Amino acid sequence: MRILHVIQRYWPAVGGAETYIGEISARLAAEGHQVTVAATDALDLDYFWDRRRRHISQQLDQHAGVRILRFPARQLPLGAVAYAGVRRLLWLFSKTCLAPVAALHRLARVTPWSPDLWRWLTTTEERFDLVAGTVICLESVMEAGLRFAQRRAIPFIAYPLTHLGAGPQPANDALSSFYTMRHQVHLVRSSTATVCMTPTEAAFYAAHGVPAESLLVAGPGVTPAEVLGGDAARFRLRHGISGPLVVSLASMAYDKGTMQLVEAARRLWQRGQVVDLVLAGAITQPFRAYLAELSPADRARLHVLGPVDDTEKRDLLAAADVFAMPSRTDSFGIVYLEAWLYHKPVIGARTWGVMDVIEDGRDGLLVPFGDAAALADVLTGLLSDAARRDQMGAYGAEKVYRMHTWDVKYPLVRNLYQQLVADCRE
Repeated sequence: MRILHVIQRYWPAVGGAETYIGEISARLAAEGHQVTVAATDALDLDYFWDRRRRHISQQLDQHAGVRILRFPARQLPLGAVAYAGVRRLLWLFSKTCLAPVAALHRLARVTPWSPDLWRWLTTTEERFDLVAGTVICLESVMEAGLRFAQRRAIPFIAYPLTHLGAGPQPANDALSSFYTMRHQVHLVRSSTATVCMTPTEAAFYAAHGVPAESLLVAGPGVTPAEVLGGDAARFRLRHGISGPLVVSLASMAYDKGTMQLVEAARRLWQRGQVVDLVLAGAITQPFRAYLAELSPADRARLHVLGPVDDTEKRDLLAAADVFAMPSRTDSFGIVYLEAWLYHKPVIGARTWGVMDVIEDGRDGLLVPFGDAAALADVLTGLLSDAARRDQMGAYGAEKVYRMHTWDVKYPLVRNLYQQLVADCRE
């Protein structure tokens, strides 16, 4: 098969979508298929609105047998203010039905804005058998791939990776409304097939007019040999940690639950409880501002590592007593799987999608998003009960090997690709 994947960022950019599409692309290439990835040149996510952030200068690249084409991302005048303004206008027009879906699509094409990518898809004479695109919150690139597939009369697969929020029903809170606008749902309905991360995401699209037979639930997986091998003692010695340890691996931001996690740790410290908190991942500017407001004593108890390499990541997972990522902006959460491989209990937020991944009370615990008091209470309970931690971690590891390795997940996706291409050729 000749496959084209379109995505906003790609290797060496780091993120859930990048990891997911990267694994599928590499495995397809290893089986002899021709795989091309078309992406922007953004390395940092905020390069889409801030040209001072990092981008990748190499336009033609190759990684793991996959050809990579990168196209410049352009920034709007006024940068982040204009970008946020366009997204707010899209939300308003979608909510109030003040504009047709076609107009919403046109407006969305500047967030992110990559006219050269659109131009290449319009003018290239390369032949492909199938196109797939992601993600729904940065939908302009996904739309470019869909339009290309429609012009060529070939299948298009959507990977929306929809954040369905923490409301009483899926897509029923303020944040998720930015992921489920009319034109975004229209993109999924217009696709030949849709790969969903969880049953909840599939049910949402089925309820919004997407044929059930075109929906495949095939969330991300892990390869245990690539995750395991961490050295707990090495990590603790390097960072001077000897007591209970809570770890988080995520971009440091409010929506990822980072501030709430720090506030929960502060509550434990105020109670006299000894615990270290390690935060690893990209450090956002709002978190830097939050950190600057903390007392010197609280800052001294935090270990803010920033982005870490694979060796450090394995070591910190091995060293953790509890893994916590109480996020409301994850459609699945690959890092929960990685923590379970180390037999660690996990803490997540009670959000749609994540509730399909974490079995509350069995392999981890769920708390209301933003509730630092509840988070502090479950941390206290887990840190004081080693037997419960071990039991939860063991069940999580068993579940990963049974359901969530790439050896289980990848064949589902590959078979979908092959079936769609075969149907198209008939």
